[in-house]
Amino acid sequence: MKNNLEEIVVDGKRLSPGLPDEIKNFMIDIDGTICDDIPNEEPERMATAQIYDGALDTINKWYEEGHVITFFTSRTEEHRGETEEWLKRHGFKYHGMLMGKPRGGNYHWIDNHIVRATRYEGKFTDLEIRTAKVEVFEK
Repeated sequence: MKNNLEEIVVDGKRLSPGLPDEIKNFMIDIDGTICDDIPNEEPERMATAQIYDGALDTINKWYEEGHVITFFTSRTEEHRGETEEWLKRHGFKYHGMLMGKPRGGNYHWIDNHIVRATRYEGKFTDLEIRTAKVEVFEK
């Protein structure tokens, strides 16, 4: 992956670098988002998980556009090999994979960088912009 990070300086102090506004850092779940929802307790099913319509084409298009693709999965480290093999066999292009995402949903991500969340609801397509209510820290 080419380094698209930009230096950020505030009040003469360097901060953690950031991506340019036009480049997204996609963190994409696997089970129930790009393919059949397979629980860790049934790893034998991972090898035959079926891809959801549009997932491969959309993710590979984002990759080709220069966005950063990282799979962030609740699968455990012991399932990394078969997960990487499955992604490769199906032709997914990506930069990295983080294993061991907490299970159970209801995620609330707190970060000093911009975080945008998109809930997968059965159709993997290009993203559209909508207005939504968000929780923020008091000023």
